[in-house]
Amino acid sequence: MIGEKIKNICKKNKVKFIVNDDPLLALKLDADGCHLGQKDMNIKIAKRILGKKIVGITCHNSINLAKKATKAKADYIAFGAFNKSKTKKTKYVASVKILNKVKKFTKTPTVAIGGINAANYKNLLLNNANFLAISSYIWKNKKYKPLQAIERLK
Repeated sequence: MIGEKIKNICKKNKVKFIVNDDPLLALKLDADGCHLGQKDMNIKIAKRILGKKIVGITCHNSINLAKKATKAKADYIAFGAFNKSKTKKTKYVASVKILNKVKKFTKTPTVAIGGINAANYKNLLLNNANFLAISSYIWKNKKYKPLQAIERLK
């Protein structure tokens, strides 16, 4: 199963294996956790299923969703899209202002997502993003192979 292969790659490289959208699959694969979108399973139910594992949730560009997520004890809250992305259609646009506002009411780690690349990632880190979710810059980059793209982020 591909999930097992990915889990082994993550383990070998000492990175967390987070399953997207599916807490039951995350449990079955003994993943490190699960990421939920707003239309996925309720975070409280997901946390009951996964116990002490990581459960994070997308908050788009909403302080209200961030407050609900922190109240429900999300392990991290994700915001975006910060830039146009090749991975998904951009429905919600977030700015660094939201990262700074969120830090005023919670210590919950924040994740920035959406069109992040070597030219714009530092600004997100300098404005309270604890983590970056980077997909198309690494996997759909016409100029650099995945490892080269990652190297440019150091």
